[in-house]
This record gives sequence, structure tokens and C-alpha cells, in this order.
Amino acid sequence: MLQIRDLSFAYPGVDVLDRVELDLPSSQLCALFGPNGTGKTTLYRCVLGVLDPAPGGTIRLAGVEVRDLPARTRARRIAYVPQQHQPPFPYRVHEVVLMGRTPHLGGVFGPSRADRRVAHDAIERIGIGELAERSYPTLSGGQRQLVLLARALAQDAELFLLDEPTASLDFGNQLLVWRTVRHLTREGRTVLVCTHDPNHVLWFCDRVVVLGREGRIDASGPPAEVIDDDLVTRLYGPVSELAAVRDRAVAMPRLELDAGAAPGRSPTVPAAGTAIRVVNGESQAARRATHDARSP
Repeated sequence: MLQIRDLSFAYPGVDVLDRVELDLPSSQLCALFGPNGTGKTTLYRCVLGVLDPAPGGTIRLAGVEVRDLPARTRARRIAYVPQQHQPPFPYRVHEVVLMGRTPHLGGVFGPSRADRRVAHDAIERIGIGELAERSYPTLSGGQRQLVLLARALAQDAELFLLDEPTASLDFGNQLLVWRTVRHLTREGRTVLVCTHDPNHVLWFCDRVVVLGREGRIDASGPPAEVIDDDLVTRLYGPVSELAAVRDRAVAMPRLELDAGAAPGRSPTVPAAGTAIRVVNGESQAARRATHDARSP
């Protein structure tokens, strides 16, 4: 589906991507994982054709060079959900979602009844029907993310690029988003999702591509084989560790306390029993979420 070869990109005076190689098969949910500032959003913009990579790099969608696709065709085939979006006008939610049909419009007559039905179905699928008449700029950041996902669904593309789609969402809506994108892959769509949460990668994704601090691919493959203590420490420092909880890998924060943060207390690690109770509680929720997300 998506093939990237020898992709490099630099802003004036700043190298961002360095010879990136990526293969994303059809009907897979792949995580783009890595620290802030490693070029993940820049990579998306190159795939979208918004930025031109350095000469020699290629980006192909189903065998066709993306830069050779007309803008309208590109918009029909690739849907993008950005981290943040602030429209210049106070559109209502249903109007923002209907904009996802723009690449499919013909003539000068505006959206058809079929287009409006597709937008309505996308709103219902995401569960934001009660927001349909609300002004989009008045929504919370999390609500806007759900609207943008509904807009992407209305676009009816074959490749979805999601840039931290759950960053502003509460726990329940995070699971809704992951469940939705899992169903997209079962419908034959391909999803590349940027996330900073190793647990989301481990629980929901078929594959992970790790973009390191030098703008190069650090690792790629099945999450269970790629996400380990060494990788997380290399990317983020000694801030967490993987633990086996009910036969499932879980990334847990290291809980050593800063001696200066609690006067009179020495640095300690919470009692093992306490940690186990907390982890098991979260694990049960995670197991239910994973089961829901992966169930047909």
C-alpha cells in the first residue's frame, strides 16, 4: 500500500528526516512511534504532498508516486487527522464532517444527498450526534479530535494518517478511537498512527515503525518484538520498564520518588503489593479494551 524509499527532508538549517525507509501493507494498523521532534509530522506532510522531500526519495501509494497524483485524487485516497485544527470560520460540526466529502464532489451543485448521508453515518459511528449542531470552535480539544476523525471517515480514503489522535481524549474516547481504527483495517483500509504511548502500540497495533532522534528509522516490526526496555530507555531515558501483567506486556513508569518533592521522606519505591494492585486494575481495563478493539 504505502512504500517509502530513501526519504530525506530538511528545513533551512535543520535536518529532519534522514533516508527513511518504510513499507506498510494494506489492511494493517501501524504505529509511528518516537520522541517529540523526530520528524513524524514532517513525514506525514511529505506523504500528503505538502512538503517536497530531497531529490532521490520516493513515496508510492499502491505503486504510484504520490507526487504524480493530482491533488483531488490524492485527497480521495489519503485522509489526514492532524494534532490540532482551528478553522477560520465558526462552522458547525456537521459542516466540518461534510467537508470530508469535498474530494468526491462533482460540478457546482454542492454535496448530494448521498454525501450528506455518508457524513451523517460518520458522525453516528464516532458517537458525536449530540454535537452535530454545535459550533466547532467552541468544542474542547478532545471533542475536536473526534470531529476530525469523523471527517476522515467521511472522506472514505484507503490510507489514513492519524497524528496523535488520542492525545486530548479521555480514557473512554481513547478506546473508542482505537476500536474505530481497528475496524477500519478490517474493512480493508490502511492506518498509520502516530502515538507516544508504548502501551497503545503493544495493545492495538499490528506493526510499529520507530523514528529515532536523528530522523532515521530505529526499528520496525511486530510490537511485541520491537518494544522493549532497551528501546524505551534509548528513546526516552530510564523513565519506565516493561512488566508482564497477566501474560501481557505493560509499560510501567518507574515510581522512585524525588527526595526533594516530599520533605522528610527518603526516596522510596511503593510497596510491591500496592504496585501490583494498581497494575492489575489497569490491566483488567486494558484487557477489556484490547478485547473490544480486536473483536470483530
